[in-house]
Amino acid sequence: MDAGKAMGGGQWQVMRLIEGLASAGVESTLLARAGAPLFDAARGRGWRVEPIGLTRAVQFARQHDLIHAHDARSHTLATLLHGVPVVVARRVAFPIGEGPASQWKYRRARRFIAVSEFVKSMLVRAGVPEAKVVVIYDGVPILERNPAAESVLAIQKGASLAEEAGALARIPIKLVSDLERELPDAALFVYVSHSEGLGSGVLLAMSAGIPVVASRTGGLSEVIIDRQNGFLVENEAPAFAAAIRQLLDDPALARRIGTAARQAVRERFTVDHMVRRTMEVYGQVLS
Repeated sequence: MDAGKAMGGGQWQVMRLIEGLASAGVESTLLARAGAPLFDAARGRGWRVEPIGLTRAVQFARQHDLIHAHDARSHTLATLLHGVPVVVARRVAFPIGEGPASQWKYRRARRFIAVSEFVKSMLVRAGVPEAKVVVIYDGVPILERNPAAESVLAIQKGASLAEEAGALARIPIKLVSDLERELPDAALFVYVSHSEGLGSGVLLAMSAGIPVVASRTGGLSEVIIDRQNGFLVENEAPAFAAAIRQLLDDPALARRIGTAARQAVRERFTVDHMVRRTMEVYGQVLS
């Protein structure tokens, strides 16, 4: 279940999970917002997808072994269903509400899949028993990079700071939305964030061997080891600009960073690993 309106990192993880489950012989039904990019993409691939809502949730809960809720609205909807175990994905680094309704909602889930140790720590601090929280990192495909690429890319989030840093570094910053399509043509990826569960966009760039300069926040430190497979900096334009300039001025350093980044993804952040670990959680819940 995913009620997201846009096609963000979480929705891409849903797509990759469903595809991986199907390859492993696991049948699933996606409940998503009608007309949303996730709904249309799933239907375009011939997958079983229905508009999300209480009536269909009740109907399909009776036909399935468990519910996997992938966003806050789906989590709320899942709490209203009975007789089927609930697994909840938690990808965001926002504080959890402390009111009675929120606490009841979080007690209802059988397991939480946290996207990082950072997100797990937030769940535990909010009162979720540690034994109910499993960390499973996002998985991304391994992209191929254009070796002649020269562009410096950034996403819309944090665009003003990224553009300010680009001006200080004397390099234009190109803002993109379709990362998987546009990243292979990047020489460098700038990722500005003030709150981050993990950063699947960063993982995509790293998978292509593209050096990343990212904010030192949230779960990003579990992905990037500063100056080994990327750069972590404070959310200040001069700090981003200095890192950008250093990588552009030192091609050998950029190559070393990119190679280490790609290797890190191969070892820890593949789609196969994400799907396999998720299936292990399903097995634990159903045993």
